[in-house]
Amino acid sequence: MADTVILEQMAEQAEQTGRIGLPGSTESNDQGTGDTQTPPETAPESDDELVARLVALPPLQYDRERTKAAKAMGVRPATLDAIVKAARGDGDKAERLPFATVEAWHEPIQPAALLSEIADTIRRFIVLDAVQADAAALWVAFTHFIDVVEVAPLAIINAPEKACGKSQLLSVFGRMVCRPLPAANSSAAFLFRAVEQWIPTVLIDEADTFIRDNEELKGLVNAGHTRNNAFVGRVVGEDLQPKLFNVWGAKALAGIALEKHLPDATMSRAIVFNMRRKLQDEKVARLRHAEAGMFDRLSAMLARFADDYADEVRAARPALPDALSDREQDNWEPLLAIAGCAGPEWIARATHAALKLSGAANAAQSAANELLADIQHAFESRRADRIKTADLIAALVEDDEAAWATWNKGRPLTPRQLGRMLAGYGIKSKDIRNGYEVAKGFTLEQFSDAFARYLSAPPDLPATSATTAANPINTGRDVSRMNQQRSGSETIPATPKPSPVLDCSAVADKTGVAGEDGKGALDGEL
Repeated sequence: MADTVILEQMAEQAEQTGRIGLPGSTESNDQGTGDTQTPPETAPESDDELVARLVALPPLQYDRERTKAAKAMGVRPATLDAIVKAARGDGDKAERLPFATVEAWHEPIQPAALLSEIADTIRRFIVLDAVQADAAALWVAFTHFIDVVEVAPLAIINAPEKACGKSQLLSVFGRMVCRPLPAANSSAAFLFRAVEQWIPTVLIDEADTFIRDNEELKGLVNAGHTRNNAFVGRVVGEDLQPKLFNVWGAKALAGIALEKHLPDATMSRAIVFNMRRKLQDEKVARLRHAEAGMFDRLSAMLARFADDYADEVRAARPALPDALSDREQDNWEPLLAIAGCAGPEWIARATHAALKLSGAANAAQSAANELLADIQHAFESRRADRIKTADLIAALVEDDEAAWATWNKGRPLTPRQLGRMLAGYGIKSKDIRNGYEVAKGFTLEQFSDAFARYLSAPPDLPATSATTAANPINTGRDVSRMNQQRSGSETIPATPKPSPVLDCSAVADKTGVAGEDGKGALDGEL
């Protein structure tokens, strides 16, 4: 009796697994018959099955499949990230996110109308001109496309003094950007882990004091500019294990005189918003009086914008103004791609903003670039093709508004410091002759390449090259008269005209002024 029960149980189990058929069964799976059966159609993965499969993938493979999987599930990639991380054993991490999960707007949106409303909303609460408001609206929208763009330009909100609205603008950003994470006074260890885990929009106020002397945070900010290079290596744990942190994401910094406190490398990675103090007749609404749900609605519409136009922005190759440097084109490319979704009017508005704000950003030039501009001014004002080092330094410190008179801890710039700053451009002093005198100095020819690459040419710089330009100080010949006497058929070698906006940083043109008698100011004293 017991054997019969056991046999019945075995038969029942075999039937359920499909490995054999019961005697008389028409669904026998006997491998010896040679019959080929059509496999049943594979059912689509359920959400739970898809998540379970994604959890098992290595990080690189997961990154390749996350966008397609999120689309199949009807969720945003960031939402899928949180689900997968929670399923990997992080407990209730998804429920402990420091920002609210935004549900996309329930119906399609009009990109042009949405961007215009965001720009108008910003100006409702902040004293900001229309061009900067347009750029701000595009940058806010860009944070929602962070999963499909390749460059993440910083937003730097700069002010010369307190009470200019920089913190207020950062707060307005925080109510509309994707996954806002206020990070003032946060430790570097926290931010490295938070950025890798949540891909938030990091909002750093008082950056002039918070990040100024923090090399760890400077590395996090600068390395996160491009997706391919958004990795920073650190050692972690008691056993000092090496770890690569992914620091990709959008970041906004606000502070006073940030051009003085942040490296040039950081400033060049940014869209810069220069704030100003409100006049008595300039009226803006208080942010705390905003209607309930207004920013929630805009955030939901931005989320829908990103969902509907992600593929278009990913594939976009917008026309970039030639006047922008390579780095500036990188910064503005994602914003112009987003503007392209909104039609011709917003393309024009975005292009105008790029040209205007990039010029403003370039005003904060590097010290070495400023030195080049002042040296160019010294050559031009003297109509000289060579100058002694001592005379060049004397010319540099003449300008009360320049830094060279107090560059050396309150004393004038030294020849050694001058040489170090010019070494980066491949320029070194050499022996130059004036009559029987030989002294260390420079020729105009040594600077021609650097001037062309990094400065805008002064409108009255002689057209001839340094090798053929006559020196009125040494020869007594009048260069301007000589140029007028050249025949139209004669070829005059000229320094290539540089782009109006520079590759590294812009420098304001300085027009040289000769002495009152028309001679160079040094008048032969080389």
